[in-house]
Amino acid sequence: MAAQYDATEFVDADFEAQKTPYASSSMRPFSSQRAPSREEVDSKVAEAQQKLAELKRSQEELERERSALEELRRRQMELHTGRDEAVQSLTRGLGLLEEAEFNSRRDAEQMAKTIADFREALTKVQGIREESWTKDSYNVELTRALTAIENARMEWNSARLKFSVLNGTMPEANTAKKSTDAISPLGAQSMGQLFKLGLALTWPLASVALLALAVLLIVLFSRG
Repeated sequence: MAAQYDATEFVDADFEAQKTPYASSSMRPFSSQRAPSREEVDSKVAEAQQKLAELKRSQEELERERSALEELRRRQMELHTGRDEAVQSLTRGLGLLEEAEFNSRRDAEQMAKTIADFREALTKVQGIREESWTKDSYNVELTRALTAIENARMEWNSARLKFSVLNGTMPEANTAKKSTDAISPLGAQSMGQLFKLGLALTWPLASVALLALAVLLIVLFSRG
């Protein structure tokens, strides 16, 4: 009886298992390793240009955003700096103006009082009427007149110490001096003229005193 055999006994299963992958790899399509076509290159170029255009637009948007942020920062710095300068300047200005206003108000009050004193002194000086004096009231009226003139002189000298405009040291001194002279005739007189005016008013009293002294001496000599 002839022996029977199996055909698979002469097949190496391990060898066949290792050979199969190489065989399958040799069967891959060639299209995955071929050179790109012109259409594919053009497509890639167009895609790259599109990406570059998008990047350029993004860069321009970032530049605009950066410029806007820098402008905003500049305005904020201007706000803080301007606010600090304004607060400092206005605070200092308020202090200076308040002090100047106080001094001006005080000077104005003193000037108003001096004007009232000038008017009163002027009225008294202008009220001197020698022709209305009588023999009996002559000495009394003369004393009153000299007192009024002395008070007017004191008012004038005191005002000159307070207000430099009366001394002609300020730019507007000429105008102010003219207005003061218009109010008071004494303002237009110099010290020498005022002295002469006082002497003219006092010489009658001196004459009366000399006459009385002469009469007294004559009486004394006649008794002797």
